[in-house]
Formats: sequence, structure tokens, C-alpha cells
Amino acid sequence: MRRKGRKRFGFEHVSFGLSRSNMMRFGFRLALVFGGWALLVVSLIGEEAQFLTNIRQLTFGGENTKIRFSTDGQRLIFQAMRSPETCDQVFGIEIQGGKPQRLSNGEGRTTCPHFLPGVQGYVFASTHWANAACPPRPPIELGQVLPLYSDYDVFLADASTGSVRRLTDSPGYDADTAVSPDGSRIVFTSVRDGDPELYSIRSDGTGLRRLTHEKGFEGTATFSWDGRYIVYCGYHPHGSKDLAEYESLLKRGFVRPKVLEIFVMESDGSNRRQITFDGALSYGPTFHPGGERIVYSSNLADSKRQNFDLYFTRMDGTYTKRVTAGLSFDAWPVFSPDGTKLAFVSNRDAKEPEETNIFIADWIGVDTQPSGRSK
Repeated sequence: MRRKGRKRFGFEHVSFGLSRSNMMRFGFRLALVFGGWALLVVSLIGEEAQFLTNIRQLTFGGENTKIRFSTDGQRLIFQAMRSPETCDQVFGIEIQGGKPQRLSNGEGRTTCPHFLPGVQGYVFASTHWANAACPPRPPIELGQVLPLYSDYDVFLADASTGSVRRLTDSPGYDADTAVSPDGSRIVFTSVRDGDPELYSIRSDGTGLRRLTHEKGFEGTATFSWDGRYIVYCGYHPHGSKDLAEYESLLKRGFVRPKVLEIFVMESDGSNRRQITFDGALSYGPTFHPGGERIVYSSNLADSKRQNFDLYFTRMDGTYTKRVTAGLSFDAWPVFSPDGTKLAFVSNRDAKEPEETNIFIADWIGVDTQPSGRSK
């Protein structure tokens, strides 16, 4: 779900490092000079400051995305295309900043890395086993599509030995991985049965279990912090025209979700329920460690469906609030294990087209509403 960079207006970053009271005073001073634009700044600052403070940038340059915390909360693992790389690889970085370190071997395309508990290693998907070259990007005439590269399989990298072991070995796409908090199971998206569905396996590659059974795409799944639930996004085509287009693209190894909604289910696939009904592109959901709160990315507030912000909701879909508000692309949120920090990717302050960097902030969001939806 990566998006090309957009022209930046350069004022989303004014909240960085300022207290909420100072941010508001700064915004009102701008309003005296610049009028309507500054009033917009005040509104955006106030909205974001309800949830986040002390926002700081960790990476500078490249396409950095799909981040996860280590279990001690001190490191992030992510996929990135950073010079001189020409294809996505796995990187790690300390939350205090510094130079990202490449962890994968530089071959093929990698995606969706996820730390195992402690210092055991990490899980990721890669095409390197089949071809060291980078797989081709989708044909430009198809527009915005998600490629389901058939050479993707799930791998486990052992931190102690440096070895890499292949966990899945089925024809077609196996990727979009996430690890349960205790490290016992891995959830991933696969087309092994002809349609992109969610499956889980034990961390040794055994115990395959199919979790979803509905025509369409399911992905970006994440476990809750107690391991009881899985939250994910899904697109299910409706009507003969949408279904025909979906199946035609799928035969070519692509999907083009027109709508993505957020779903929750038990970790064994039971009691599946849809929690958003917004008709938007909502994806990359993550649980807060404190309970049933979920943050995800969506273009819900943009009628042209080009701008993505982070949103907050409960597991039953009530009390939906926008977390980030601006003209930037904000996505792939993830909480630290203690729930005090939120990391996400954004093209705010990007210097080049398609540049997407990692940001981290202190989380101060408070669930105060008993029920209802607010946007």
C-alpha cells in the first residue's frame, strides 16, 4: 500500500518537540499574520496533539515502511529501499536514531519483517530463494495495484547462528507476516488455495491453519498483545463487474482493492467481525498493549482518497478518532510493548518523490468516550 510522494506544504512538522500549549500559541501567532492557512495549522496541530507528543524523525531518505518493535522496545525492524539498494530489504534501527543497519542478504525483494521475542531473530518474507534479482514492478498501465509475487515465501532468520530457514514452500504468494507475542505462531497472507487468505503456522513452519474463507483479499494482519485476537484489513468485491475485475487481476498476480475495511477475529479464525464500514482504504491496523484499542491508516477524511492519516478506534468499532491530521501520508503504525510510544511512517518533510521515513512519538491518547463514532 505504498503511495508516491506528494508536493509538500511544509507545515506539518511545526509540532515537533513543542509542548501542546506552546504549539497552540505558535499557531495563533501565525493566524494573525497568515490568516486562513494558519487557522488550518492550528486545527491540525490540536488534533494530532490529542494523541501524540515529542514526534521525532528516525530515518532520512529512501522508502522505509512496515515497521515493528523489538520485545524490549529499543529497536525497530522494517523493510526499506535505501540507496544503494534497488529493492526492498530488511533493516534495523535503534529508537534513539542512528544509521539503519541492513539485516537481510541484499538479494531479491523482502517484506514485512517481524522480531521474534527476545533476541531469537526475526521472521520475514522474501523472493531471494528463487532469484537474486529484484522482481519487476507492476506494469504502469495497471495503475495502483498490489503485486502478489509468486516467489514470496516466509523465512526465519536465527540471530544466534545467522542462518536463514524457509518456513513455507507452496506455489504462489506467501507474505505479509506477523508474529504472535509469545513467538509461537506466525500469521501471513497466502494464495495457496487460489485466493489471498490469512493462514497461520507455528514458528517452526508446522501446524498450518487457514483462518479466513471469503472471496477477496485479506492482509496486514497483527496479533493482539495477549495473542487472543487478530486484526487485519480486507477487500471483498461486490457485484459481477467488481468480481470479474478482481479475478482477472488475480490471475496476473495483482490485486486492486477498491475498499479496505478493518476486521477482528479470534486467533484461530473464529468469531470474525467487521469493525469499520467507511468505504475507504483502511489498512495496517495494530493493537495498543493496554487492551482493545486499535490504530490504523485510512484515507477516510480525504474525498479524493489521496491522503492517509492514522485513526484510533475500539475493537468493537466505536469511538473512532483521527490521530494524525495534515497533508502528509501517515501509515503503518505500531506501538512499543509498554504502550508509551507509537512509531509510524510518513512522507512529511520528504525531500524526494516517494520518500517515506520512520517517525516515533510519545503516545498520550486517552479513551474517554463511552460509545459512538466521531470523525
